[in-house]
Amino acid sequence: MRGAMLREFWFYFRQNRGAVIGLAIFTIVVLIAVLAPLLAPHSPTLQNRDALLLPPIWADGGSWTYALGTDAVGRDILSRLIYGARFSLFIGVVVVTLSVTVGVVVGLIAGFFGGWIDTAIMRVMDVILAFPSLLLALVLVAILGPGLMNAMIAIALILQPHFVRLTRASVLSERNREYVISARVAGASKLRLMFVTILPNCLAPLIVQATLAFSNAILDAAALGFLGMGAQPPTPEWGTMLAEAREFILRAPWVVTFPGLAILVTVLAINLMGDGLRDALDPKLKQS
Repeated sequence: MRGAMLREFWFYFRQNRGAVIGLAIFTIVVLIAVLAPLLAPHSPTLQNRDALLLPPIWADGGSWTYALGTDAVGRDILSRLIYGARFSLFIGVVVVTLSVTVGVVVGLIAGFFGGWIDTAIMRVMDVILAFPSLLLALVLVAILGPGLMNAMIAIALILQPHFVRLTRASVLSERNREYVISARVAGASKLRLMFVTILPNCLAPLIVQATLAFSNAILDAAALGFLGMGAQPPTPEWGTMLAEAREFILRAPWVVTFPGLAILVTVLAINLMGDGLRDALDPKLKQS
């Protein structure tokens, strides 16, 4: 039965060619992150004062020793990009885990119990959503202190209202269905009704939202790093690399171009995967 469901999922997922391409690119990024110590030709923090702002190999003065050139202090850009994939995926996993866990639990409580509990929770979520996300993240990081972990906590907080609202809406549509009423009549506890009976039937939209939140987390973390509030130097995080290179954008454009392309390609691949997941998991979008 489970094998048949997986085959059906893959059948609809692969109909979206963009999603398949996104999955392939994302798989490559994951492999690069996992194999970073084997793939990186140099240490991401090793400085070579004799090779400052070297251009890529296809430009005049380039060298195979530093295939994508070096930054202002002589660090290999390719090695920093490879290790940066680790930080971006780590940020995405931590942020999505935190926001999904908190958002689903709070959304279940709001949708299942209703009444003043639902009203209070949703008004708090509305207040969070009323602020521009990046501005709110900046304020939170300023309060908590600059750093990668505090940045991830702030991003998780600004993303979790989307999971709260989505979970609540799904619970409201499911809680009066026959199978829930049957489980309640059979004596199921409230916790069992919430987490065992109702939640599994709300997972499809949450999975799609989690995929999109993953890409948003990478973008927001890069933005905070660019503003100096996220990962701190010499951490090889893509947003921090952009921040360190912005004064050389005219002298050495490759220092800015490659981290920007890494962010663009990774986020685009994840968003394409999200579209494919939506098509494969939403029964309304499945074609006969």
